[in-house]
Amino acid sequence: MIICVVGPTGVGKTKLSVELAKKLNAEIINCDSMQVYRHLDIATAKIKEEEKEGIPHHLFDIVNPEDLYTVYDYQKDCRKKIEEISSRGKNIILVGGTGLYLKAALFDYRFPKEEKTKKENLSTEELIARLHQYTNHIDVDLHNQRRLQRLLERYENGTVEEKKGNQPLYDFKIIGLTLERELLYQRINQRVDQMIAEGIIEEARAFYDKNIRSKALLTGIGYKELYAYFDGKCSKEEAIEKIKQNSRHYAKRQYTFFNHQFHDIVWLKVNLTQFKQTVDEALNIIRK
Repeated sequence: MIICVVGPTGVGKTKLSVELAKKLNAEIINCDSMQVYRHLDIATAKIKEEEKEGIPHHLFDIVNPEDLYTVYDYQKDCRKKIEEISSRGKNIILVGGTGLYLKAALFDYRFPKEEKTKKENLSTEELIARLHQYTNHIDVDLHNQRRLQRLLERYENGTVEEKKGNQPLYDFKIIGLTLERELLYQRINQRVDQMIAEGIIEEARAFYDKNIRSKALLTGIGYKELYAYFDGKCSKEEAIEKIKQNSRHYAKRQYTFFNHQFHDIVWLKVNLTQFKQTVDEALNIIRK
């Protein structure tokens, strides 16, 4: 059995996944694009060791932050873990808010084989020739080398699909957690304040001082805003407010993606004061 626990940031996915795993003899697979990175802990709200309650967790802390990890990589790794866990007779809980990762893992998405290239060293003709290895239709200006480089990078990173598959490869159920919007936004703001108290500024500064300018740190919410602060582009207070704003906007995008891409999702309103009720309702959904 595969159960997916999804929803926006700050809604309680981690807590529910552990409770369900204990009751369903399950192991947990991460489905968050930032939690795959080692040492990116505070901004990603990564589960702490004591919170795992002895439940095996997979695909957390598997990549160095200076390295690139793509949805193509995740698709391969997640499917391998699904086979491995299933072979032991255990159930599986996929938990996280990265909808594209979930879609790529569970449906028949196909990606071109990765082949990393130093694109800046290629001529226009060489870029076009390499693009033709992936597609005969190049929908950018053939005289714009930078756009050709970016398009090739997308193919190599697996962010351009050969086929947007809508056929599921597994039997699974998806539970989406939700809260009233104002309450959710309040929790997101409080979570950012907690991150500041836990030392996110120091965590980000350590990477900045090592001159690590990877995709994870330059695009990840919580890190990119602090990098702007370290660069002198904004004040600390402005960076913190921007983290809150971007986190709220991301939550809205998450709802949109899940509603659009997963038609069988069952939305469950979280009971924050009596979380056991939420667990029981989730179990009822699973056992139907």
